[in-house]
Amino acid sequence: MKYIEFINNLIKKEVSEAENLILFGQNISAGSCLGGLTRDLSVSNNSKIINSTNSENSLCGFGFGLMMNDISSIFFMKQLDFLLLGIDHLVNTFNVIRNTQFKNSVSSFTIFPITVDNGFQGPQSSLNNFADFCSIARIPGYTITNKIDAEKIISSKLISPGFRILSISQRLFKEEIISPDELVYTNDDNSIFQYTQGNDVTVVCFNFSFPNGWDLHNKLKKLGMNVSLFNVNSPTPSGWEKIIADVNISKKLIVIDDSKSENVACNSLIEQIQNELILKKKIVIKRILSEDWVNPVSDIMIIDSENIYNELLD
Repeated sequence: MKYIEFINNLIKKEVSEAENLILFGQNISAGSCLGGLTRDLSVSNNSKIINSTNSENSLCGFGFGLMMNDISSIFFMKQLDFLLLGIDHLVNTFNVIRNTQFKNSVSSFTIFPITVDNGFQGPQSSLNNFADFCSIARIPGYTITNKIDAEKIISSKLISPGFRILSISQRLFKEEIISPDELVYTNDDNSIFQYTQGNDVTVVCFNFSFPNGWDLHNKLKKLGMNVSLFNVNSPTPSGWEKIIADVNISKKLIVIDDSKSENVACNSLIEQIQNELILKKKIVIKRILSEDWVNPVSDIMIIDSENIYNELLD
């Protein structure tokens, strides 16, 4: 099943079972339905679907207003960069909620934007770093990259009390959804997932780079290496203890981050590991931004697995 179809099915299940829920966003039940993200949604009799205007600042305020009046809602947004238009609400309105009686509200507000990272989109695809938005006001946020994290994050976060942002990758829409063989570990908040256990090297993926990490894991495995594969789904401050314990065994670390930003979330993990451990090998795979990075160019991130294998053997 395609990535977008799988996520759409999960959303349909959750919203159809919810009571007193408002779904809103531009053309979420008309036209392409945001590329299929919101196709065929249906809600209970006391819930509602609203095809709204294209006014992100007002719509962010609308969602927070509903939350403050004990009504849960989901704002489906066409593009992550449009969320900049709602920055006042993300910082100030959310801060009011967190510091008043509204912090105990049992209602939910979820903003669900699409990260435009499929290439040849111009400036809007240059803003693909989900962590940039979450770090603005320490907003809980979660990326969705494969079958396991999609199921766990959507079931636990989509309509749970409080405010958060969930985001998906447009680049992966038409790709077959990755289905890891097992889940070795996830923390209570579903912000860190571990999919494989190995003693030779630890691979940690950030933002929407899990498909790259999954491919690298499979290729290194064929070359005889046992790999521990982690994915960091939430860029808000996380406890790195599980990852550090794994690196303490392997002594070799590979970090992959596909963010187009100078402020990448992986730096926090790397700094803490270097403060606590002596590594035999550290490989950091990040985007190299050329001078034309804001123009319509390919967003493909190529990883040379054979070269990495040889480097790990040094």
